Amino acid sequence: MSVLTVTVPASLDGVRVDRAVALLADLSRSAVNVLVADGRVQVDGDTVRSRSTVLRVGQELQVDRMEEHAPRGPEADSSVAFAVVHADAEVIVVDKPAGLVVHPGAGHRTGTLVHGLLADFPELALLPAAVGGDPDRPGIVHRLDRGTSGLMVLARTPDSYRSLVAQLGSRNVSRIYRALVLGTVEEASGMVEAPIGRSVSSPTRMAVSRRGKEARTRYQVEERFSEPAPTTLVRASLETGRTHQIRVHLSAIGHPVVGDQVYGQGRSLPGASISRPFLHACQLAFEHPGSGEQVSWTSELPADLRAQLAQLAG
Repeated sequence: MSVLTVTVPASLDGVRVDRAVALLADLSRSAVNVLVADGRVQVDGDTVRSRSTVLRVGQELQVDRMEEHAPRGPEADSSVAFAVVHADAEVIVVDKPAGLVVHPGAGHRTGTLVHGLLADFPELALLPAAVGGDPDRPGIVHRLDRGTSGLMVLARTPDSYRSLVAQLGSRNVSRIYRALVLGTVEEASGMVEAPIGRSVSSPTRMAVSRRGKEARTRYQVEERFSEPAPTTLVRASLETGRTHQIRVHLSAIGHPVVGDQVYGQGRSLPGASISRPFLHACQLAFEHPGSGEQVSWTSELPADLRAQLAQLAG
């Protein structure tokens, strides 16, 4: 037997307990009715006697679930490590570590950021049904590659989901990355404007392609290094959000990201201390869906990338 415990969020205020349990536990109404009849549903410690009981924000809902009624979607996993840098009624901002996959997919059915988020914010399980989204991606409006670290925003309500998706579509979300690239970038700043689509030779890779979707990446040089080989630290900002966009664009202009085994063109930095792409989402800004105010967050380079820079500076 497993137990689901949830503090009723604003999105469930005034919702019948049978509907809330069905959504949160991914159960049929008939299965929920059995749980209620068996006395397996409690609100603030009191056993629910009627499935039409209305929930109120802040109450503690507890459901004792029989194993055969386990949810079919992603299950909460409190062992997944990530940092929540901000959370309010509308949005969650996290700092994703490198190596963590954002959501379930082929080869990654457990241990993703989504599994960890569901442990802290179980109401996210309600969002896909409310907005017609993928059950494996509750609250997800944009992604970071597995090897990329840094800031992500997630929606917590249907309205915030729609707002953030619209802002991303109209390019009103600012996403800035720091990247260490191979070679000396001569220009102080520039923009790569080249369409990106699936690679013909390898469908798991992206490539600059005339058949692709428009993509624009701006960059600005922060610092140049000469030893042990020429490298350049840049800030890159996305004007569009294509898969692997920064990595593909920087590689296309002859400056692949250090540590990128996919788009590195077979090149590497001698003596590199990192085993993942030197790419970090360091700044995130958008219009808050609730207040309408412009909000922003920053994230310092993680320890592995700071150590790599220290080697170059030394």
